[in-house]
Amino acid sequence: MTEPTVRTFDDAAALVAAAADDLVAVIEQAQAERGFASIVLTGGTNGNALSAALRGKVIDWSRVDVFFGDERFVAGDDPDRNALQAQDALLDHVPVPSERVYTFPAADEFSGDGELAARVYAKRLADNAAERGNGVAVGGGLVPRFDVHLLGMGGEGHINSLFPHTDAVREQDATVVSVRDSPKPPPRRLTLTLPAVGAARRVWFLVSGADKAEAVAEGVGGASPEDWPCAGAHGSEQTVWFLDGAAASRLG
Repeated sequence: MTEPTVRTFDDAAALVAAAADDLVAVIEQAQAERGFASIVLTGGTNGNALSAALRGKVIDWSRVDVFFGDERFVAGDDPDRNALQAQDALLDHVPVPSERVYTFPAADEFSGDGELAARVYAKRLADNAAERGNGVAVGGGLVPRFDVHLLGMGGEGHINSLFPHTDAVREQDATVVSVRDSPKPPPRRLTLTLPAVGAARRVWFLVSGADKAEAVAEGVGGASPEDWPCAGAHGSEQTVWFLDGAAASRLG
């Protein structure tokens, strides 16, 4: 587990721009060292803004594996899906091979069976890790050693679809779980677990707004992940909080 680094910027646009520049550098480094890079995209305002910012960067997309940290378990054409938002912001505009984009199953697949959908995505992760020789054992499964796992965060500290005091945030064996009772609509979701997030070399938070300040302070300060899920997300090599001044306002 790495100690968190805090970087504070004037506003959300500045933190997104800095994270985008840093992400390009990490992708280039990973491709030089191993021939490919592996990133986990996140949704939300800052996550989608970062995805859009990447459209203007010089990146060899033919050697980038793209994953998602969670997904709303809705129909495949539902605009709330993170995958569709990422397509609009980035993936439809860059030459990333479709076989390198690992989207979660939609609710209209597998007869709406969320548990089966979670197992299918977990197998996709394991197969990628085995094929690339880039895996980390988590419980009974295997997950890629992501170069960067990007995270947004809710005001109560949720990350991906891991909410406080839920079975999903307590999960230590599975890499992907189905959520049936999310306190934030829609209730049904699929999400990587904290151990799967922790397989990443780098975990980067993109957080702005005064309504997130308490959760930032608890996450950076090492609170209980069951109370504040963000506190349980750490990269094996680096954990960075990209914050605007309002989100950082309760840090010492």
